[in-house]
Amino acid sequence: MPDDAELPRGTVVEPLPVRVHFDGACEPARGGGIATYGFVVEGADLDHEEFGLAVPPGSERATNNVAEYVAATRALEYLVSRGFRGTVIVLGDSQLVVRQMAGEYEVRAEHLRPYHEHLGNLAARVGNVRFDWVPREENTRADLLSKRAISEARQDASLRRRAERRTGVAAGAADPADGGGAAR
Repeated sequence: MPDDAELPRGTVVEPLPVRVHFDGACEPARGGGIATYGFVVEGADLDHEEFGLAVPPGSERATNNVAEYVAATRALEYLVSRGFRGTVIVLGDSQLVVRQMAGEYEVRAEHLRPYHEHLGNLAARVGNVRFDWVPREENTRADLLSKRAISEARQDASLRRRAERRTGVAAGAADPADGGGAAR
């Protein structure tokens, strides 16, 4: 006998919500360094992990708050790209992002408003999205992913610097052989 035969007729069974853990990291935290993100999606056959740069290294937008917003944004962009609509619980250890998205805090920093608006639009596209704060100890996988992104970005920067010292040409600089280069 099928399992659903035991449910009374007319009973609606809600699928389990998709759970998203997100985290951002930045060194230094106040800008001009490396800002990264990491997220984990679990449920509805959408299990996925991702990490990367939140903004270009050295950008004035490279702050911890921007990194946190980008982490949550990339997670919801992933769900939208998969055509998911349903219930999502977004969990993060950033009180600022969670409370701003829940409407408990005002978005005072002008540079965060576009991130907040974009994340809100994504949440509306996904469906029923709830933002909840969790302590860092309950957000370890997303935290590790954001830290891994910082480590890889540092390694990439170190390799670029070594290559520049060997060749004497800065990455992205015009090649004089192509007719480019500085005026003399």
